[in-house]
Amino acid sequence: MTELSGRRFTKEERSWIMYDWANSIYATNIMAAIFPTIFVAFAGDQGDLWWGYGTSFATLIIAILAPLLGSIADYQGMKKKMFTAFMLLGVIATALIALTNDWRFMLVAYVVSKIGFSGSNLFYDGFLTDVTTNERMDKVSSWGYAMGYIGGSTIPFVISIAVLLALGYSSPIAQKFSILITSVWWLVFSIPFLKNVEQKHYIERPEKISFRHAFDNVLKTAGDIVKSRGMLLFILAYFFYIDGVGTVISISTAYGAALGLGATGMILALLVTQIVAMPCSILFAWLARRISTRKALLLAIAVYMFICLVGFYMGFSLEPHQDAYNEAYAQEQSVIQESYDGYAFEDSKAAHTFLDNLLTSAKRNLTAQKNPIGDLSIDENAFSPADLTLIKQASEDINTRLLTFNEKQHSIISRYRGAINFSTILFWCMAVLVGTVQGGIQAVSRSYFGKLVPKKRSNEYFGFFDIFGKFATVVGPFLYALIGGLTGRSSFGALCLMLLFLAGFVILIAARKPLDDLEAQRAVQD
Repeated sequence: MTELSGRRFTKEERSWIMYDWANSIYATNIMAAIFPTIFVAFAGDQGDLWWGYGTSFATLIIAILAPLLGSIADYQGMKKKMFTAFMLLGVIATALIALTNDWRFMLVAYVVSKIGFSGSNLFYDGFLTDVTTNERMDKVSSWGYAMGYIGGSTIPFVISIAVLLALGYSSPIAQKFSILITSVWWLVFSIPFLKNVEQKHYIERPEKISFRHAFDNVLKTAGDIVKSRGMLLFILAYFFYIDGVGTVISISTAYGAALGLGATGMILALLVTQIVAMPCSILFAWLARRISTRKALLLAIAVYMFICLVGFYMGFSLEPHQDAYNEAYAQEQSVIQESYDGYAFEDSKAAHTFLDNLLTSAKRNLTAQKNPIGDLSIDENAFSPADLTLIKQASEDINTRLLTFNEKQHSIISRYRGAINFSTILFWCMAVLVGTVQGGIQAVSRSYFGKLVPKKRSNEYFGFFDIFGKFATVVGPFLYALIGGLTGRSSFGALCLMLLFLAGFVILIAARKPLDDLEAQRAVQD
């Protein structure tokens, strides 16, 4: 692994970069591609909204704590300890997600794991000033994101997809495997960081670290940020545009699942995002040198605004057809429900639960398969012989009625299928577009901020960098859930994200001179 200039990375730089490789699988499997669709399937029709609220709550907690944690981490010897604690919290909580089929427990474990993930990244970002110089910062940061995309999109992600395709997306074993491999990968490839990265810039540690003293430091840093016009404007711009970035990552597959897009197709599209993002992340380091960091960020934000428009149209064009299909299907489902309600099951609750789940699954398959219920899989030990016979009869009746429904509602189903195919194409287009800017905008933002802060207080400043970013990520999923819930259209929730990118774009345009002056000032001081 070498720099673009040919100079090899140092051991510390390589180890720092490797943590992006280690934890990126969490962002892919848990936050973006696989677990959201699993969660929505378990949580039901409101699953994407619960996902938005859960994501908002997790980021809210770490955002509130970030400046205080950053202040403590700047003391000698504390940054590494705090990084390790949050990394292990994330790894363990992620593994716990695989131990239940209760969507409520899944949501709680996800919230805790995301706190661990976000907290460890706070200290990881702060270590950037310890492992490299200002001149190499853009490259090191960009290579971190680039290697992260390789780590998240190649070996563990492809293995997860292969297992899901081989065993079936609804297979509990395949789903749990995709979660557990995340924890193992994250932990194993964090070892080089734990061994080789050390805190070089720090504030002398007092005999006793008090939260009062740390809080006083936070207030001082907040005052310094407010007094520095360039720093304040950049953080405000970052607050808005990174909101859109984080929200696109966290709700994309949940949005697609709510629209009825195929889970496997969405995951493969996001794999393309990861592959495209790797070289484009490195390209942004070159672009920042050629046209300036600020202009590179403006370009990335403009692309994201276009992505929001495409995402809105993807849902807006599909939702009327989805509504027509759901209305027709609901009428047929009530007839089917009455049919198997008439069976005299010995264990009525268990039998009806099985048939309800079968009917829900069949609804997803109806537009794509001649046999809506698919290959019937029944745990014969879970039912008495009499109930087993009745369940098979009821299942055949459900299949027959759904095939009849398919014939009667051919026009509605055909239009719905066409709309899904068109929206799937748009989802793939968005996946490629996101890949061109997702890594670059984050990498260059991180390295640019690293150049603007005093190195001895880097983690304290990165705490504020994190709090503005995380509070923005609270706003994004919440807006998506709120607007989607109020309008009954997830597409309008996606459209509102464009306003956040627009705000960041305008502020960055206005901040040109203050940012140039601050960067020059820090270069002289450090």
